[in-house]
Amino acid sequence: MTLAALSGETLARRLQAATPDAVVGWDDAAVWVAPHAMSLAASVLHDDPELDFKYLNAVSAIDFVEHFELVYHLTSLAKEHTGIVRSRVYGREEPTAASVVSVWKGADFQEREIWDLMGVRFTGHPNMKRIMLWEGFDGHPLRKDFL
Repeated sequence: MTLAALSGETLARRLQAATPDAVVGWDDAAVWVAPHAMSLAASVLHDDPELDFKYLNAVSAIDFVEHFELVYHLTSLAKEHTGIVRSRVYGREEPTAASVVSVWKGADFQEREIWDLMGVRFTGHPNMKRIMLWEGFDGHPLRKDFL
């Protein structure tokens, strides 16, 4: 089975129809969603019958120093397509984005790993605590400014 990649524009148009304020941009490969709107956007991506993204492949984070970027890789096995959703999270002190655990249970450990290693906190996560390092560890070791 070969999966087709949906364009960022296709994803953006579907999201804008249901959540007009969530989309902040798109390109050929991905749609950018406001970090506070990730949970709502995830619900649309999951429940929209044309998108049907029931499977979250991965959530990862990139530290660009001036911002963090969250990257969500999604798959619809029923529709045989994939999609990429990105979100820019600004701030070094308390970067936050809305959790998608209520939509995709598989995000649980992935969001905790991002919190632990990068310091991006996910609001609404049911168990936002370290998963790899011990409680009380000072800092987030995958940040570019970690000493």
